[in-house]
Amino acid sequence: MSAVTDMFTLRGKASAAAPQQPVTTLLPTPKARTKAPAPEVKRVSKSAAAYRTISEVAAELGVATHVLRFWEGKFPTIKPLKKSGGRRYYRPEDIAMLRMIQDLLYTQGYTIKGVQAHLNKARKKELQQAVAQHLTPSQVIAEVKAVRDLLAEGIQAGHSAP
Repeated sequence: MSAVTDMFTLRGKASAAAPQQPVTTLLPTPKARTKAPAPEVKRVSKSAAAYRTISEVAAELGVATHVLRFWEGKFPTIKPLKKSGGRRYYRPEDIAMLRMIQDLLYTQGYTIKGVQAHLNKARKKELQQAVAQHLTPSQVIAEVKAVRDLLAEGIQAGHSAP
């Protein structure tokens, strides 16, 4: 008995309606797989000091979220807050650092190691400048307060002018 005959045998008896050719089932042709568009991120106006989620930062910088997670591993200066459940919240300083890294990598053509060396050199310069000025934390705070007072006076004078 052939395989075709076996298919049409009912309880050991051959069916009279058995076709001579195997039956082929037409399946729908597979559609070309296309990547789904990225989900829209709600544009909520936040203050400049607000913390942002990884998807908000990725949308703002125009990179994928996995790129940001990769950069976190390569650049220890990027340390977003991680809340329960593993959600990342980026500080404004982190976002500024990410912008700098993006510019160095994508615009100026640095490699990852080149960006790491550049950031280390920049950190050493800042440290040398602070040491050269012999500023203590209390002196820095005093200078910031003096600038704040000057700004407050300027705002007061601007509001009282006709």
